[in-house]
Amino acid sequence: MRVVIVTESFPPDVNGVAHCAFQTARHLVGRGHAPLVLAPATAAATGPGAEAPCQVIRVPSLPLPGYPQVRVALPSRRVAAALTEHRADLVHLAGPFVLGVRGMAAAARLGIPAVAVYQTDLAGYARTYVGAGEAAAWRRLRSVHSAADRTLAPSTAALRDLEAHGVPRVGLWPRGVDTVRFHPAHRDTALRRELAPDGELIVGYVGRLAPEKQVELLSGVHGLPGVRVVVVGDGPSRAHLAGALPGAVFLGRRTGGELARIFASLDVFAHTGPFETFCQTVQEAMASGVPVVAPAAGGPLDLVAHGRTGLLVPPRDAAAVREAVRTLAADPARRAAYGAAGRAMVEGRTWAAVGDRLLGHYDDVLVARRTAVAA
Repeated sequence: MRVVIVTESFPPDVNGVAHCAFQTARHLVGRGHAPLVLAPATAAATGPGAEAPCQVIRVPSLPLPGYPQVRVALPSRRVAAALTEHRADLVHLAGPFVLGVRGMAAAARLGIPAVAVYQTDLAGYARTYVGAGEAAAWRRLRSVHSAADRTLAPSTAALRDLEAHGVPRVGLWPRGVDTVRFHPAHRDTALRRELAPDGELIVGYVGRLAPEKQVELLSGVHGLPGVRVVVVGDGPSRAHLAGALPGAVFLGRRTGGELARIFASLDVFAHTGPFETFCQTVQEAMASGVPVVAPAAGGPLDLVAHGRTGLLVPPRDAAAVREAVRTLAADPARRAAYGAAGRAMVEGRTWAAVGDRLLGHYDDVLVARRTAVAA
């Protein structure tokens, strides 16, 4: 199968869209298919990265004003040309918003089936950044995804949102996790001594530092006695958060084996953002054997078994986050039980397993398109 993956982001970018697109390309290659990736050029790389599993065509882009880590693709004829030259059987649109919309239009003109992957809660972002525009965001999402042969939602909450807002032909496709890289065996006592020299309980957040993530909700956790907050990631909110969480350890962006050691060395993982369509870092924490505190909204509802692998709390409630962490801090046996249960829960959620589910969606779309043409 010849597949063109049109993605709004790709490594070396570090975010959910980029990581999922990379894993999709790698799985397709591993199963004997022929993918091609179209992605915005980045400041760090204008061509395929060294680790790219297949050819990557970079489209000229500009940084988003006020958020330079996000690149926006400029208009380009490369999209339609790439679909034609690759002789695509199917177009995979990863989080379509700008470049993906052009990919959708090109696929429609060329008569190529398209699968669109919903990954970003644009309506939630509109509320966060401009305080309005939620209805307009859903109109754009509905317009984009209605043109796809199938839209894939990463969680049941996201699937319900899409259907409630009139998006047709929606299916469920969750995300995988690297259960070898993220593993309890990577717990590092030397790293723990460095992060918490007085033996404090380590509560960690991993992710983008941006307003929609609401990391400042950890301010109450920081005030708990015997607790050290560790923040991993970067973004436009870093300076603000340094003031909101005095005494917290900010490690910046970490990846690979270093990130895996940090995850496994935590005592509690706390996620605060209420707009997650999936929340990959929760799954990585669970794979690392770490109990989770997360908002009872969006993707975490599928991932966290409340009272078994972690604790779900009301969204945007700093007091509830603080109380959940305090409860776990006071009960080492409970933390150990939750961590072990979380690890057991995700052991079957490998990228190979979810990649094969994706291929099943591709097959369904191709069969339906052939049937419609034959009729």
